[in-house]
Amino acid sequence: MERLLTIIFVYILVENFVLHRFFGICPFLGVSRKMETAIGMSMAVVFVMTMATLVTWLLYSFVLVPYNLEYLQIVTFILVIASLVQLVETTLRKISPTLYQGLGIFLPLITTNCAIMAVALLAVREEFTFVEAVVFGLAASIGFSLALVIMAGIRERLELAEIPDVLQGPAVTLITAGILSLAFLGFGGMFTL
Repeated sequence: MERLLTIIFVYILVENFVLHRFFGICPFLGVSRKMETAIGMSMAVVFVMTMATLVTWLLYSFVLVPYNLEYLQIVTFILVIASLVQLVETTLRKISPTLYQGLGIFLPLITTNCAIMAVALLAVREEFTFVEAVVFGLAASIGFSLALVIMAGIRERLELAEIPDVLQGPAVTLITAGILSLAFLGFGGMFTL
């Protein structure tokens, strides 16, 4: 139980995939303009990342390794992730067309989000047990979501602020992301796996 709590804390705060490892920067910067789209993307990423970790761990452990097919790992993981993203995309199109429109191109880009692939690959490389892998996937996705929602909140506040012309647009967004990353570095060293 202590190891699971450590995995949760480490991958939400200490080794946050966006702010520490800098994976998934494209959706992080692209979808964090409005809180509504950030929350929608967060829910999609939590589902896809957690399910992808679960399914890829099972496929790797019970199909690829026993049949000496480890070389098909990346192709298998991409197929699983793409299938999950298609499921999310179809569901959102039916349930919430406005959120689907708001997420735009960033929803299909979850398929190529390197954070999701990294979590799936790290779950098997770190030799996590099944439960540890699922907790790892969930914690990493919550960390991604936390960074995304915090950034969306800051960007919404920045729209009301007087910012010098030189810093408007991408400049203030990248500066904000850098400061947010530095803030999360403060958690470093508190826990290690």
